[in-house]
Amino acid sequence: MLNRQEAPAIVDTVALDLQLKQAAKFALDNGVEVYTVNAGAQEVIMVELVFFAGNSYETKNIVAATTNFMLKNGTTNKTAFAINEHFELYGSYLNRNCYNETATITLHTLIKHLQNVLPVVAELLMESVFPEEELSIYKQNQKQRLQVNLKKCDFVANRLIDEYLYGIQHPYGKYTSIVDYDNIQREELIAYYEKFYKEGNCILFVAGKLPADIQQQLNSVFGSLPFNKKQIIQPEHIAAPAFEKKYNIINDENGVQGAIRMARPFPNRHHPDFMKAQVLNNIFGGFFGSRLMANIREDKGYTYGIHSYLQNHVQQSAWMISTEAGRDVCKATIDEVYKEMQLLKDELVDAEELDLVRNYMIGGLLGDLDGPFQIIARWKTYVLNNLTEAYFYKSIDTIKTVSAEELQALAIKYFNEDEFYELTVV
Repeated sequence: MLNRQEAPAIVDTVALDLQLKQAAKFALDNGVEVYTVNAGAQEVIMVELVFFAGNSYETKNIVAATTNFMLKNGTTNKTAFAINEHFELYGSYLNRNCYNETATITLHTLIKHLQNVLPVVAELLMESVFPEEELSIYKQNQKQRLQVNLKKCDFVANRLIDEYLYGIQHPYGKYTSIVDYDNIQREELIAYYEKFYKEGNCILFVAGKLPADIQQQLNSVFGSLPFNKKQIIQPEHIAAPAFEKKYNIINDENGVQGAIRMARPFPNRHHPDFMKAQVLNNIFGGFFGSRLMANIREDKGYTYGIHSYLQNHVQQSAWMISTEAGRDVCKATIDEVYKEMQLLKDELVDAEELDLVRNYMIGGLLGDLDGPFQIIARWKTYVLNNLTEAYFYKSIDTIKTVSAEELQALAIKYFNEDEFYELTVV
């Protein structure tokens, strides 16, 4: 029996031997690749269809996102209401999301209901009609939401910093306006749907307590659909970063708080510095015990929270610092960020702090592997970024072995004030 009067032993997470559960792979009759993780105790399953239909492929702003959203809003035989009623009847949840390179349709359901809901997912992919009245409602709702969000400094800051980093014409840098919603036409959505969904390039990711006949069920529903018949080439987009590096935007004359974004371009996951930079980033501003939090939140009291991160993009990334602070201390906050950068350039990280961050990062990986949905999400990241499971083990090795000297060299290389964009929106 567990003795609750004795504290459990403290385990050094760095000493743990983490293993990534292998994903099984097979192909449907039409050549669509399927990655599966069979794990978990609950009778639930997730089926995610990933299409190469993100905003990188559109020639007119918001066509990709609108098409993705409208997939669930009516087919040849079902209204939007009937579609929602069908999934709710079986206790299922169907979601869709549009990103830069990809767009997804994600189904969560009980295993016993899989055969009742999968055919409707296929119906959305083959028979969506994009009703004009549903499109009008969508446009009205989105415009109202945008008008509300544009009053928020942090929302405006997030839009503008990406524009400065990549350029307004780049998929990573463009954003939506009221005019974009006014100009979108149903015919444009249908054309995009025909090319990038009905005859699009697709990959499936499936996780949960999988039934023995999962391959047969997926193949019977999706295996005859006309996916992957044509290779869809992603257009090349060249970043056009802004020449000016410092910006102060007045968004609310009476506002008392400002949104601060500081960022510099950074290479993607394939660059040899990326993994080590993740460790340096956590020391700098990547978690609650970081230097930025200790200084700017705990010591100075300028903000409730500040964090830094590497953007999760496929083609290229950026090193970003994000916070909201009192209007009167925004400049002082930026100064303190640069002071912390300089300290990492001038002084070696001590062993105790580095060990703390190592344990934090390995502990985070443990959480990321807690359950089949989390595991398949990691495999999805690797597949879509043309990586293998070797990346997982190399990441762990980097966390465990990167030295203070290597981190200092990275800080010297990347923490240069004149390479950072500064944006304050008040």
